[in-house]
Amino acid sequence: MRFAIIGCGRLGHVVAKAWKDGFLPGYELCGVYSRTFSHAEALAAETGCTVCSSVRELVALHPDYVVETASPAAVKEAALPLLSEGISMVILSVGALADDDFYEKVSAAALSSGAKVHIASGATGGFDVLQTTALMGASEARFFNEKGPEALKGTPVYDESLFSAPKVVFHGTAKEAIGLFPTKVNVTVAASRASVGPGKMDVTIASTPGFTGDTQRVEIGNSQVKAVVDVYSATSEIAAWSAVRVLRNISSPIVF
Repeated sequence: MRFAIIGCGRLGHVVAKAWKDGFLPGYELCGVYSRTFSHAEALAAETGCTVCSSVRELVALHPDYVVETASPAAVKEAALPLLSEGISMVILSVGALADDDFYEKVSAAALSSGAKVHIASGATGGFDVLQTTALMGASEARFFNEKGPEALKGTPVYDESLFSAPKVVFHGTAKEAIGLFPTKVNVTVAASRASVGPGKMDVTIASTPGFTGDTQRVEIGNSQVKAVVDVYSATSEIAAWSAVRVLRNISSPIVF
């Protein structure tokens, strides 16, 4: 199968290196695209694939799958053109799908062409138990995220006081969270789409001085089931490896 990558930063390089190192047997990396063309050129040179300067050029390569490791904006740019041509996607920036109207358009485009959208777990997990519990009905779900102050730079909640004491910097729904932190909490939307929906997933984001990395804790429950998925990651690399896992599952005769 042929696959391409949108997003040629750190996570895109992790996926490309996993392919080069033999973690994706049966796949050919045919192209890469980034809004920063020099980044795409560099990754294409490392992997020997085609560099693309637009989504249209990527579509023209006719990959079977496109792995997105860029941003919610990149998903909104590329999803409909790709899906309408029958090209399936593996998405990391799931925050784009908090928009119900866009979510419905993505679903309709995939259904019409026969393509699939695979939502990678990113830095969290447990989508199987989240979906199963939600299907049982009457479920409530909560998401807790802990970050260090440095990780919140460039967001509306950042100020120097975060370096002095722990603080809850956000409490609301997953839909509200991704609106305030469009590149920081894609995992909340992923977990909510796998369970109760972005408008119903309760999200708390906390800042802790000296903390490095991310803690993601998802809780879901109903009258019969209580489940907790607790993941700590020191870096964002787990997100890229979750996309590699999706590709491996797609081509494997046994699927986890």
